Amino acid sequence: MFYWLWVHFAGAHYVPVLNLLKYQTFRAGLAIFTAQLVVVAMGSRFIRWMQARQGKGQPIRKEGIERHVIEKAGTPTMGGVMILAGLFAGTLLWSDLANVYVWAVLLVTAGYGVLGFLDDYAKVTKQSTEGVSGRVRLVLEAAIAMAAIALIILFAAKPVTEPHLLTSVTFPFIKQVSLNLGWFYLAFGAFVIVGAANAVNFTDGLDGLAIVPVMIAAAAYGLIAYLVGNRVFADYLQIHPVPGVGEIGIFCGALVGAGMGFLWYNAPPAKIFMGDTGSLALGGAVGTVAVATRQELVLAIIGGLFVAELLSVVIQVASFKLTGKRVFRMAPVHHHFEKLGWSESTVVIRFWIVSIMLAILGLATLKLR
Repeated sequence: MFYWLWVHFAGAHYVPVLNLLKYQTFRAGLAIFTAQLVVVAMGSRFIRWMQARQGKGQPIRKEGIERHVIEKAGTPTMGGVMILAGLFAGTLLWSDLANVYVWAVLLVTAGYGVLGFLDDYAKVTKQSTEGVSGRVRLVLEAAIAMAAIALIILFAAKPVTEPHLLTSVTFPFIKQVSLNLGWFYLAFGAFVIVGAANAVNFTDGLDGLAIVPVMIAAAAYGLIAYLVGNRVFADYLQIHPVPGVGEIGIFCGALVGAGMGFLWYNAPPAKIFMGDTGSLALGGAVGTVAVATRQELVLAIIGGLFVAELLSVVIQVASFKLTGKRVFRMAPVHHHFEKLGWSESTVVIRFWIVSIMLAILGLATLKLR
């Protein structure tokens, strides 16, 4: 919204200071501050309201870690509402609302947030760990993702030198090579976005475990968006430029700020959980940013922690069905380490460290091509 002020009123004859608003880095910084402020400001009242409304809070799996049933009982969920409030405030106030990438990523974030909210609501009202049908949720997630990707393909500015890039896949460590999938890219992009959303959902099992890696991934992709959206930097790094995509760096900044605000209340011991409302929305958001920047495969590196969490569940289920044996003591893998005797804080902090290292490795692929 404030970007509009620069478009209409900046200049030597009007209000020169508004020229600051033309810089994406400046607006990203303000988005971080705004989003964090909104989440922190609403946090205490929202948590008290949720405690009063939910009573017993989020249901805890009885077959899970024993101490969780006692320590985490009564903690309210749906904290993702707080995150989304800050995220949308920071994005809508400081981004260019004429940019199609901004609306595409907001579409997925809002859509997945609604699906997650319905899932959380069903769990809380039924006091059961079973929410919305998994198949129904996956179909709706894929439909929302495809709608956002179609929006980008149809309305985003096409690169002059590579007009097919909007339907192409690029590869880490390989410069100026892409695979044009045509409209089949809808299915590929949806796979990336849905996979990212559910991977973050599986990761969200310990206090602060999911939100910090999401913030790290968002920060990394904010930088990537800025670089690939700037023709000068893209040419220097010899990567595919994507006109206009730099604007979602403001969204990434708002995501980081909202995450910091939420961590204020989610740090151990958590006063509130983000729930599926937050995990699905944030995972889908990061996946959409990866698709928009045409750095989808890099997400497997930057979001490697999420990939590991998802794969641990897939491997555990497949192994048990095929052989009757379990590979891990418990899945997702963060519970496996708890079963090995690691404290919750040890698991969380070590996973944060892994996320930082993976983000650095993912960013290195921009140059090592």
